[in-house]
Amino acid sequence: MIALCSSSFLFQTPHNNQVQPNPKNRVLLTSHRSLRPIQASMASTNQQPSLVAEIEHIVPSSSMKLLFVEMGVGYDQHGQNVTSAAMRACRDAISSNSIPAFRRGSIPGVSFEQMKLQIKLGVPLLLHDSLDLEKVKSVFPYGKILNIEVVSGGLICSSGVHVEEMGDKNDDCYIVNAAVYIGY
Repeated sequence: MIALCSSSFLFQTPHNNQVQPNPKNRVLLTSHRSLRPIQASMASTNQQPSLVAEIEHIVPSSSMKLLFVEMGVGYDQHGQNVTSAAMRACRDAISSNSIPAFRRGSIPGVSFEQMKLQIKLGVPLLLHDSLDLEKVKSVFPYGKILNIEVVSGGLICSSGVHVEEMGDKNDDCYIVNAAVYIGY
């Protein structure tokens, strides 16, 4: 949910007749993920206002001690399968890392069995209902998955080609972003 206060956001400067953000007026936004207010102001480009927000970062839940954050991007260029794109994003996030600390006892009192994961996926809003989270979970070979959060993100764009032999319904390419939080 985003809440906007109603006020005059822009003003014209008397000397050059340009539309500028009014420094006296601020927009108060609240995020559906946080009760903290987000400070924002209006800016002008070509006389059309756009929202510029200073957003606080949301940290994964405090149910684990965070050690690493791995990020990845996944694409499905043919077949229009958002689950395939999400699985590729998760594989991309974890594929270039080795975490021997859990196996070798580098963290006193913490064993491999105590590894915890939290996953955040940026998926185009129109595709949220098509996402199979059980298949996405299968990407992770070990660690207890505490939660998977799906937020609006990613992208639907043209792949530039429609190949029916590869299962394409159209030329859409689905792109998903993943953040994998690892801790204990």
